[in-house]
Amino acid sequence: MFCCCRGGRRFRALLLALVATITISAPLLAEKSSPKPIGKMVDLGGHRLHVNCSGAGSPVVVVENGLGDFSFDWILVQERVAKFARICTYDRAGYAWSESGPKPRTFAQLNLELHDALEKLGEKGPFVLVGHSYGGPVMINFANQYPDDTAGLVLVDSAHEGMRVGVGGKQTIRLGANAQPREIPSPHEEMAETDRASSHGGDPAPVKLDRLYKHLPVREQKLQLWAQGLPSLEDAENSQREWSEVYFAQWLAKPGEGSLGKLPVVVLSRAEGGYTEDLDVPAAQMEQERKEGQVKLFRLSTNSRQFILRSGHNMELEAPEDVSGAIRRVVDAIRSHHAL
Repeated sequence: MFCCCRGGRRFRALLLALVATITISAPLLAEKSSPKPIGKMVDLGGHRLHVNCSGAGSPVVVVENGLGDFSFDWILVQERVAKFARICTYDRAGYAWSESGPKPRTFAQLNLELHDALEKLGEKGPFVLVGHSYGGPVMINFANQYPDDTAGLVLVDSAHEGMRVGVGGKQTIRLGANAQPREIPSPHEEMAETDRASSHGGDPAPVKLDRLYKHLPVREQKLQLWAQGLPSLEDAENSQREWSEVYFAQWLAKPGEGSLGKLPVVVLSRAEGGYTEDLDVPAAQMEQERKEGQVKLFRLSTNSRQFILRSGHNMELEAPEDVSGAIRRVVDAIRSHHAL
C-alpha cells in the first residue's frame, strides 16, 4: 500500500517535504452539510458518480485525479481547456459528491465506472485521457482496456511501477516490488452490502488547508475542506492503494515499452523531485529513479513527447497554463491527424 503524491498530508510520502499549512479563518470553514454538486450525478445502478463537463468540441478531454484530489482541483485547467474543447472532470466513488462504489477499487473497476458514466451522459469518444499522479496509471489502464475509446493521453507527473516512495520514518519502497501475485477480480457495477458501509456523514471537515490551495478560488477552497473530511474518502483510497500494487507488480514483470503503439502521449514531469537526505536511500538515487520512471512513461508510445516543468507535483494548481497547453497539443494533433 502507498500514499500517492500531492501537496497535502496524503502525499507527504512522495513529495518527501512537508508543506507549510495555514489556518483558515471562519469564512473558509466547510459546512457540515454537503454543498450542491457543481456537475451532474450519474446513476450507475446502485451508486452515483459526480461528473462535471464544460466546453464544446471533440475530442472530449477526461481527467483522472490523483489520490485525495477532486474534480474541482482542476478548475484552473478546466476553464482554459473549455475554451478549445469539451472537458470532463469527475470524482471517483467515495470522493466528494460521488457515492461509495463496488469493491475492490482496482484500476479496472475505476475504468468501468468512468466509462459507463461517460456513456450515460452521452459523451462520445474516443477521449483524450488526462491522468495526474495516481490517476496516470489508472488512465494507462483505461487506454489498454478501451483502446477504441482512447484518442490520446496526457500524463501529469504520473506515478509509475517501481517508483520509490516513503512509507513512514526513513523507510522507502518501490511500488509493486514487494506485492504478492493476486488475480485481479473482474469489474462490476453491482453493489454488495459491505460496499455501502461507508457514508458521507461523520465529523466536520478539518480546519486547516494546505498552502498549495491558495491557487484555488475561495469556493473551491471551501470544497476542499468539506471533501477532505468525508469518511468515505479514506475507505476508498485504502482499497485503491492495495490493488494498485498488484498492477504495478505485473507491469514491473512485463515492461510496457511501445504498448500504446502510436497513440499521442504527452508526459509532463517536474524538473526536480525535491528529495532530502533523511531516508534509507540517497536523494540522488531517488532522483535518478524518478527521472528513469518518467522516461519509461514516455516510451509507452512511439508518438510521444516529454516536457520538463519548473513546478511542484500538483501541476494542475501550480502550472495550469502548461497543463492546458499540453492537452491542447494532443487535441490539435488528433484534429489535424498529425504526429506530436
